[in-house]
Amino acid sequence: MMPVETEIQEILLKYWGHSRFRPLQSEIIQSVLEGHDTLALLPTGGGKSVCFQVPALYRDGICVVISPLISLMKDQVENLRKKNIKAAAVVSGMSRTEIDVTFDNCIYGNFKFLYLSPERLLTDIALIRLRQMKINLIAVDEAHCISQWGYDFRPSYLHIADLRKEFPEVPVMALTATATPQVRDDIMQKLNFSNGKVFVKSFERGNLSYLVYHNADKLNKAVNILRGVGGCAIVYVRSRRRTKDVSDYLLANGIKANYYHAGLDQSERTKRQMEWMQNKTQVMVATNAFGMGIDKPDVRTVIHLDLPESPEAYYQEAGRAGRDEKAAYAVLLYQTADRLDLEQIFERTFPDIKFIRIVYNALGNFCKVALSSGKGISFDFDIAAFASNFNLNPLLTHHALRILAEAEYISLSEAVFIPARLKFMVDNTDLYNFQVQNPEADKIIKMILRSYGGIFDQYVKISESDLAKRLNVDVSFVHRQLAYFSKCGILDYQPQTDKPQLTFLIPRLRAEDVLPDLKLLEFRKKRFKERVSAMLNYAENNSACRSMMLLDYFGEKVTTRCGNCDYCRNRNKLELNDLEFERIRQIIKEWVNAGKITYSDINNKFPASQQRNYLHALQWLMDTEVIMFDEKQFLIWNE
Repeated sequence: MMPVETEIQEILLKYWGHSRFRPLQSEIIQSVLEGHDTLALLPTGGGKSVCFQVPALYRDGICVVISPLISLMKDQVENLRKKNIKAAAVVSGMSRTEIDVTFDNCIYGNFKFLYLSPERLLTDIALIRLRQMKINLIAVDEAHCISQWGYDFRPSYLHIADLRKEFPEVPVMALTATATPQVRDDIMQKLNFSNGKVFVKSFERGNLSYLVYHNADKLNKAVNILRGVGGCAIVYVRSRRRTKDVSDYLLANGIKANYYHAGLDQSERTKRQMEWMQNKTQVMVATNAFGMGIDKPDVRTVIHLDLPESPEAYYQEAGRAGRDEKAAYAVLLYQTADRLDLEQIFERTFPDIKFIRIVYNALGNFCKVALSSGKGISFDFDIAAFASNFNLNPLLTHHALRILAEAEYISLSEAVFIPARLKFMVDNTDLYNFQVQNPEADKIIKMILRSYGGIFDQYVKISESDLAKRLNVDVSFVHRQLAYFSKCGILDYQPQTDKPQLTFLIPRLRAEDVLPDLKLLEFRKKRFKERVSAMLNYAENNSACRSMMLLDYFGEKVTTRCGNCDYCRNRNKLELNDLEFERIRQIIKEWVNAGKITYSDINNKFPASQQRNYLHALQWLMDTEVIMFDEKQFLIWNE
């Protein structure tokens, strides 16, 4: 019998084409194969999916993957299918019949992976069908979502513990790229880890230079950086409108750029993303909707023109640069007004209860849901149309919906393109009889059968426009025919959608009965403020290594500066080692804090034998505004 280590190496080679695992991957896989609940913290681009996919392929049965984003689920399912691995996802926008067929395939069809959103665990049908499966592993992706301490808390993740009760012998693997020590402990507690193991890959990115520039003219600085570095880049901004403005500015300055945000048509988003992936576009200007799940190793620069709301978000977005391990740059352009912007964002992030109730009531009216009804019903939901229809502030409305989702009154999926699908619901004999009785349907049915395989067994993605071209008919004719066949029960046809899905998780309440957990809201406000404060500290810091600051935030203690960030580059110019610089810095600090000392006075205190070193250190402390002048020209320590 082949050793386990050899077998998992062969799985890696067969499906991924790699002869060796990345650091920690093998240890994480061995841990879960030994039956340990396992928490894996790997940085963005660190190969998290391989950690649960390899052991799931090694063992008999199916792996259930809990993931918060439909787009990530779709990407992973597609990637697995390209490797001839049977995988499926149950997501918002699927019909009840389509969901039933997917569950049947997972129970009887030798499928290896089933992707579910955490909200699905709330449904009785999901638990009933999961009990019929031979589950070999429960993988929890983006596991920080289970923690109230985290920056992206999703209460629906708490229901994963219910899944554990159903399958107490099945090991759990929790994966995340960003988790502070508090969040790590919370993940293990909430997932009821027993005999658990934790693997943490260093958050340090040795090839990535973290740079912060305090600059009034951010756009001009961005142009200079993009010209100087060259190569592929992402420029992040906060608002959709600004993506186009910045893209136009870069184009006007000779930089091949385009823009991306969730409000664009799906086909346009796909086209722009592909052009950037193929390096036909150098720079993508985008909101944070761009980048999740994209595997592009040669990004040389990530620039933030607006300050992110947390170090977690910044680390994840900045970490999209330099995944090929070559030199790359994470640049934050900052000005004093950014502090005020973040403070205003805080006010908008937590609307008051009165506004939340107004939004909830409007939601019921918008979706035409009567009081005490609507549980489990999903709707295509356009937040812009909703806000406009009821004259509501779109941003405040977005956050009110988020709070309603956190309180589990509703769930709201992200906007994601789901192509048209269909499956024949009758056997070959009944289909033939239908064709005989409906000769006008014969041509299109034959074309469908020739074009798509496996369509009697599972839902297959189709293109109505491709069918129309092959049949030499208008696409509207194809739509009408498929809808008619569906009505006749011959097939089940699900048209494409790219709208978010809103689901009422409980029957509609009276507005005055809506009461989110106020204690939780206060806790979330406090944590939000703490993360904003940490981000401002990072941006305004001029006396510590940027990499060390980020590592410290994530609970990783290091004693050596990175040598590459803006702070370290300035320090390196002093030609002083760390111990000598720190010794001189402390002496100067004591002199300044003693009070009423001028620049000339402090110069006279320098030892003659080390005057050059002291002068360089003083000049650096003044250049970085650690030391400043007061109104009487005395030196003051500004930390």
